[in-house]
Amino acid sequence: MNIEHVALYVQDLEAARRFFTAYLGGVSNDGYYNPRTGFRSYFITFDCGSRLELMTRPDTEELPKPPARTGYAHIAFSVGSREKVDKLTQQLRCDGYRVASGPRVTGDGYYESCLVGIEENIIEITV
Repeated sequence: MNIEHVALYVQDLEAARRFFTAYLGGVSNDGYYNPRTGFRSYFITFDCGSRLELMTRPDTEELPKPPARTGYAHIAFSVGSREKVDKLTQQLRCDGYRVASGPRVTGDGYYESCLVGIEENIIEITV
């Protein structure tokens, strides 16, 4: 068994789509729109076949996202090497995203950085 996809509600669907395709190499579908509810979504597919569904609708609320909360904590992307972790982290920092931690070796042996990505959602970049 494997996870088919993970879904993320966002306010700015197009900005989220650009983030995951430009920085993390995802490929977007053409999108879906339900005119009755105003629901819109894109599926972003990554190299290994995993998918992220980005969704929005007119009544979506933007709520505070403290780091230590219940629910999903972050989405982790493996980029293949420490050098690529460093390079992508620096690129995101230069483009105005806040680096919450790293790059560093964690206590459980991962080499990673954590960034506050699109709409305050934590994105982990790892080997």
